Amino acid sequence: MKTLQKTLLALAAGSLLTVGAQAAVTYGNGYTGQAYVGAKVGQFDLDVNDADDPTAYGIYGGYNFDPNFGIEAEYVGSDDADYRGGDIDAKSYGAYGTYRYQFPNTGLYAKGKLGVAKTEIEGDYTRSIGDTEIRTETYSDSDTSLAGGVGLGYSVNPNFSVEAEYDKLGSDADLMTVGAQLKF
Repeated sequence: MKTLQKTLLALAAGSLLTVGAQAAVTYGNGYTGQAYVGAKVGQFDLDVNDADDPTAYGIYGGYNFDPNFGIEAEYVGSDDADYRGGDIDAKSYGAYGTYRYQFPNTGLYAKGKLGVAKTEIEGDYTRSIGDTEIRTETYSDSDTSLAGGVGLGYSVNPNFSVEAEYDKLGSDADLMTVGAQLKF
């Protein structure tokens, strides 16, 4: 390898190592902020007549500024569920402020979050009389509103935890999930 390529590689590697050092801020109480990412699975509870509740799956990430307060963003989608013989699905995007209460002398913690979420619900079905299709009907709802949730989690070790959570995503959808998160 040529000298210039080795130098550029060393500079790039050194730059990447310093990114983590700048992100790790130690507070007066000795706590260092901590980023995390996670995945979740569960079920939407849709307020739509004649619709089954779709299975939900999602990803999320956040940052804890101190042991109690942080921020979190998430995306949750769903599979197709039955809707009057057709299909319905839901998805939600959200940004939240979070609060965690760590129960003393245990890995157990309670979590609350409050923020804004956009929830989209789409469905379609075909109306028919006997074997004759008359027309295709659609259902569509999009709502951006105040959203929040509560949950209970357990830190398996300092870098891995599992959570169960209930979220209220506006007037037409609730979400119940279990998930796992990796902290770094």
